Order: sequence, then C-alpha cells, then structure tokens
Amino acid sequence: MILEMKVPSPGESITEVEIAEWLVEDGDYVEKDQTIAEVDSDKATLELPAEVSGTITLKAEEGDAVAVGEIVCLIDTSADKPKGGEKPVKEENKADKPKVETAKVAPETSTYATGTASPAAKKIISEKGLNASQISGTGKDGRITKEDVLNAKPSMGTPTGGNRGSSKSKMSMLRRKVAERLVEAKNTTAMLTTFNEVDMSPIFELRKEYKETFKSKHGVSLGFMSFFTLAVVRALKLYPAVNSMIDGKEMLSYDFVDVSIAVSGPKGLMVPVIRNAENLSFRGVESEVKRLAIRARDGKITVDEMTGGTFTISNGGVFGSMLSTPIINPPQSGILGMHNIVERPVVVNGEVVVRPIMYVALSYDHRIIDGKESVGFLVAVKEALENPTELLMNNDVKRALEL
Repeated sequence: MILEMKVPSPGESITEVEIAEWLVEDGDYVEKDQTIAEVDSDKATLELPAEVSGTITLKAEEGDAVAVGEIVCLIDTSADKPKGGEKPVKEENKADKPKVETAKVAPETSTYATGTASPAAKKIISEKGLNASQISGTGKDGRITKEDVLNAKPSMGTPTGGNRGSSKSKMSMLRRKVAERLVEAKNTTAMLTTFNEVDMSPIFELRKEYKETFKSKHGVSLGFMSFFTLAVVRALKLYPAVNSMIDGKEMLSYDFVDVSIAVSGPKGLMVPVIRNAENLSFRGVESEVKRLAIRARDGKITVDEMTGGTFTISNGGVFGSMLSTPIINPPQSGILGMHNIVERPVVVNGEVVVRPIMYVALSYDHRIIDGKESVGFLVAVKEALENPTELLMNNDVKRALEL
C-alpha cells in the first residue's frame, strides 16, 4: 500500500509552507512518527512526522514552497524493514545506463616567459606593491609588459589581494515574513521611541539574597524577565492605552496582558507569548519563560504559542546592546526594549556613586498612544524596577517569591 503524505495545516490563515530540510533521503525506511522533515511557515519552523512506517519517496525538494494539502512524499507500507538499519537496495538495469565518455582536453601550452615581468614592468610592480600573479601578460609568450602593469594598476582605495568572494542563500519563509512585518511596522505606524534609565541595584540585591533559595525550591532561576514582566503588567494597568491596538477606525483595548517575548531561535527571531501575565507570580513568569525558550531553541514551538500578544518585551542586552529603538510587533502598539547592564556614575542624594544602570526604550504607535502616556508608562516601569519590594512584592518578598 502506498500512502500519500500531504502537508498538514500548521495553523489558521497559513496556506503554504516551505521545505526547510529533509531529515531522510529518498529510499530510506522510516518509522511511524519519525521526524522526516522541517518545514517553515510564515510564523514558525515545524516538524513533519511520518504517518506510517515504510519506504519513503520524496516528492518535493528543499526550498520548495508547497501548499497545505499538497503531497510531499509517498510511503510504501508494504516494504520490509531492512536488517541492521540499511537502506533497501533498488535493482538497477546497468545495461540501460548510457556510457559516458570523457573527452580529452589538450593541456594549455606555456613557456618560461609566461607570467614573467619585463624589467620596466617589474620596477612598477615593486614600487606599487602589486602582485604579479594577479596580472595577465599580453606580451610574447605571456610575458607581463609595462602596459599590462599600468592597466592593472589599482586606483586609490581599490583593494588588492585577499578574498573578495560572495555567496547567496535563499531566505527562509520565516525570515522573509519577519522582514515583511518589520517593513510593515515602519510604514504603517507612527512609531516613536522614548528612553529612560533604570538603577538595577535593588534587583541585584534581591537576586543575590534569594536566587539560590528560589532556584532550589522552584527549579528555575530568578532572572530579570520576571521583574520586567510584572513591572510591565503594573504599568499597563496604569496606562491601558499602551495595551491597546487599532482595529479599523476603532481602538481595541484589552483587560488582560499577553506578553510576547522576543527570543533567538535556530531559525531566527521567535516571539512566543506568555498568556495572562497579570495572573502570574515571579515563579510563574520564570517557569513560562524557560518553557517557551527551550521549545523555541529545540524548534518545537507551535504557531498557537506565538499567536496573539498585546505587548512585547525584547532583550537586546543579552547580545551586548547598550541602546536601541525596538520595532513594534504589529498589530500591537508598544514594545519595551531591555539592554545591557553597565556600571555607570550617577548622582544619588547629591553624591556621585557607581550603580548598575540599564537603559530602557519604549517604541510606541503615536496614532493611539500620546506622549504623556508613553512617558508615564516608561516611568512607571522604572519606578517598579527601582522599588520592587514595595511596588511588585507588596513589601513581602518571601511571599511574593513563594519561599
């Protein structure tokens, strides 16, 4: 029996996928549920498992865009599993193969003069620091003449020697979609960015005191993301316009907070969503961040896990970014950019002291969010991060951390 395997629908509104990589070869024996390919949609990279066991025949090549429901391979279920994991050997009629003859090519002739510079040419080569091996000789028997050197003489600023090759590779469907969405955000929103700085000392002190206990009890680290997520939840309640988006001629506001977190996966940028972050504790946020990050890293993130989101947090600081203007993730209206933490001199109570400072940035859609709201939102985030015990933990650290 021959089973026709078709492309399953990875999610609503997705009509085609791209074969990113075949993990098996034509003629291989595959087991049921074995991952045979990775496919890219415009939202995620997904795995394609074999529906049955048998010998596989590929019907699409890597890089092909195939529609949902289209046949990508055939599986012969009547084939016996080969012993020792070997491929089934196909009989071939060698008599039917055309005999290929290789034509003999006469070798190029050269003489002692080929590539040798004349005295005048040699002088110019030495003065200008040129490479004689990269100059073609047009003189008798291939000798390099003065004219050859002058014609090959590079103009000011022209590089000589070294590797100057280039290569092209096809962008994945996911990468192309990300590019389209970034351009869309720049072209369709009135994007503006406001900045502030955060003294991370209070968070450093809390983590230093409680991180070991927190990890031993909950199995996850007490990182910065939980502080920032809960600070964002608080600020969104104070400034609900930032938790809104434009829907035609109307403003759609949400009474819940689904936080999209930008993470780097093997196939590029992934933006999984922490659902109902307003109901999560520090442990809840850290556990969800860890779960989503692992699934993104392993390529197991699903479309549903990256769909939606009312606000985005992007942490460029993990790559060393000091400051950036993050691009809005449409149709959302705001994105918070985190950056690296550097010890900087600041004035506290009239004295210059050294503190761990992080610059933060809020990019927002000015069509729906006014300057007063955007600045107020970022200040609210700053206040919560600089006073987490009172504003995020209700003055009960152990209870907030569930210790």
